[in-house]
Amino acid sequence: MPTYLVKLCQFLDDKPGVARTLSQQLLRSGTSIGANVEEAQAAQSKADFLSKLMIALKESRETRYWLRLLIASEIVPQEKISQLQTEAKELTKILGAIIVSTKGST
Repeated sequence: MPTYLVKLCQFLDDKPGVARTLSQQLLRSGTSIGANVEEAQAAQSKADFLSKLMIALKESRETRYWLRLLIASEIVPQEKISQLQTEAKELTKILGAIIVSTKGST
């Protein structure tokens, strides 16, 4: 997902106005997911681990929002980013399941 997301943002960044602004929001939230998961892997405690994964989950949900907005505003056709939407949805579910499982093992 990250590589395609970055390429999509590069494409959008070349467009003037709103597309460029949405590109910046999407890039921030989309790349933050992986960064927070990476940080979670080096967590100092279970609470730290959960905190980082919860941030990643929020960023994943935000990324899904920006993708929906790009489609709804007709900046990008759905067929161009449907795979990215699917991956973001799956990632959201995976992160949610890890969080629930980790909380349950407390």
